[in-house]
This record gives sequence, structure tokens and C-alpha cells, in this order.
Amino acid sequence: MFINPAKILFTSTLMLGTLISITSTSWLGVWMGLEINLLSFIPLMTNTKNIMSTEASLKYFLIQALASALLLFVIILMSSWPNLFLTQNNLFNTMISSTLMLKMGAAPFHFWFPGVMEGLSWMNCLILMTWQKIAPLMLLSYVLDSTVFISFIILTSIIIGSLGGLNQSSLRKLMAYSSINHVGWMISAMMVGENMWELYFLIYTLLSLSIVLMFNLFEVHHINQNFLTLSNNRNSKTLMFLLLLSLGGLPPFLGFLPKWLIIQTLSELNYQFTVVIMVVTTLITLFYYLRLTFTAFLFSYTELKLHSSSHYNPALYHLVLMLTSISTLGLPISSVLYYML
Repeated sequence: MFINPAKILFTSTLMLGTLISITSTSWLGVWMGLEINLLSFIPLMTNTKNIMSTEASLKYFLIQALASALLLFVIILMSSWPNLFLTQNNLFNTMISSTLMLKMGAAPFHFWFPGVMEGLSWMNCLILMTWQKIAPLMLLSYVLDSTVFISFIILTSIIIGSLGGLNQSSLRKLMAYSSINHVGWMISAMMVGENMWELYFLIYTLLSLSIVLMFNLFEVHHINQNFLTLSNNRNSKTLMFLLLLSLGGLPPFLGFLPKWLIIQTLSELNYQFTVVIMVVTTLITLFYYLRLTFTAFLFSYTELKLHSSSHYNPALYHLVLMLTSISTLGLPISSVLYYML
């Protein structure tokens, strides 16, 4: 495997920037960590084989620079007029939350996210969907209050994330809208407790890793490629089907566990309306997940496959198989361990 020293350097500083942000004791340190994280990710996004990566890099840089400038503006305001923000604490929380949501692509600040995802490789998409959300989500949990603004963000994220994926033929855009939907679930989990959204994020990362590795394995980027590639490969078809059901949160898969906990806890806190909207929109996301594999189950294409099954890496395939097993059996094992302990 070819190891690029520059990529190792930028990946290290990418992780360092996130760690600086979430461990900082001042908002200025938070801003500095986010800037290091941003400037490390830009070189990782560029790819000479993909002409769309330059546009995606520029778009990502402009949006993140705007969000960082707004964050710095709020920090300077807070330090200049501390008495104002002590009396108007909700104003400060709303301004900080808005900049952090713009950084992670939560609706209605999501306009840049699908476009940037479309121009990236699958591994960069995985970083953007998972690692790049850690710092904004962690910082958001520091200032989160159960306000009308946060409820509005949760509802718009889950609605736009579910409806936006219905008319997409690009798998990267589809995963982007899926990510927006899951961000809404994570923010709602923050209203329950710190442990809840961290559990949700870990399971979401595991499932996203499994699906992105599968897409990367067969080098598919559009739904029609998916049909052609999976039509004569029963094992891959079944693995993809199970992973997508788990990501959609269908029992008895692992992806249902955090959603189950969130639904139960929010119901106890009298957020019944929010829970109903969340469950209904999750059913819509399940529809467009199933659309990826369902046609491959029904039809047998006679055209030549774009990629022969003998070309993929067997080690990577076995890793996907192991992750799918965890995803499929995770909920029963968790239940058994809970009752044993």
C-alpha cells in the first residue's frame, strides 16, 4: 500500500484540531482548533483524478471560513460586552449554536453539504460524515438549551434529511441527506443526555463505515451502478441490504438501539409531537435506503457488470462482513448483556 507522508501529516493535524477544540477551556481555543481542523481537511479533499474535488474543496473552505468568522465575531462580542450576554444567555447560545450547525451541515444550514459530498471520494465522504461532526456536536452539547430554536433545528433536519433523499440518484448525495437526518436525531439525543448522543454517534459511525467501505469496494457512485454490481453477487447484495436496514433503524438491527432509547426517553419528557415526526420521517429514509437494493433483488440484469467481483480486495470484503455481523447481531447481544448485568 502506497503511504503518502503529506496525508499522514494532514490526517494527524485534522485529529489534533478536533481534540484542541473539544478540550479547550476558552472559546478562542475552540476557534483555533476548528481552524486547524479546517486547514488540514482541505489538502485531503483535493484529488487529481477527480475534477469535482477542487470545486468541493473551495465550497467547503468558503462555508467553513464564514462559520469560523461568525464564531469569532460572537466570541469578540461576548468578551467586549460580557454583561449583555449574562443577561441575554439565550441570545449567546443561539448565535453559537447557529455557527456550529453551519459547520456540521445541520438543516436549515445544510445547503452546502450535499454539493460538497458529491465532489469527494468515498473515504473523504466518511470523514466529512463522521469525524468532522465530532467537534461541532461536542461544542453544541456545551451550550444546548431546550428552546424553540433547537426544536426547530431538530424538526427541519429530520424532515429535510428524509425528503431530500427521495429524488437523488447519486449515492453520495443520498448519504449526505441521510447524514442530515441523523444529525437531527443526535441533537435530539443531546436534550436527553450526553451519553445518549455519544452512543448514537458511535453506532452511526460504525454503520456509515460499513456502508462506505462497501461502496468503495465496488467503486459505485450512482444507484444504477449499484443494481448492475449487486445483481449477480448474492452475498454483497445481502450485506448491503442488512446494513441499510440497520442504518435506517429497523429492529432487530443495531441501528434501532439508540433510536429506541431516544424515542422512549423523549416520550417520558413529553415530546410526543417531535417523536411522531421523527418516527414518520425515519420510515421515509427507510424507503430510499431500500430503493438501493430492492430492485437488485427483484430483477436480474443481463448487461455486463461494470466491475467484476474478482477485482475487489478480499481483506476489505471480510472487514465489511465482520461489520455487518456486528450490525445485525448487535441489538440482541446488547439486550442479553443488559439483562445479564
